[in-house]
Amino acid sequence: MTVINSKEFISNQSKYFNLAVSEDVCIKRGRNMFYLIHKPVEKINIPEQPILEPDDDLRRAITADELLERIYDDIDKKFANRKY
Repeated sequence: MTVINSKEFISNQSKYFNLAVSEDVCIKRGRNMFYLIHKPVEKINIPEQPILEPDDDLRRAITADELLERIYDDIDKKFANRKY
């Protein structure tokens, strides 16, 4: 097992990630210990993200261009009503 501090890990991340494939790597930070664990990606079960169907909130949404146009209109109105 290799034990390193967090600064050493930050400086040489790829070295320690590669080392974690063949042996245990422990990162010590203060009183805490963190282990790098090698687990091949094909064995990790990552759930697929569901595709959300459009709903009423999405139907009411406006584009960025529409938002800017409304903001500029509001700014113009504020300056037009300004008293000097």
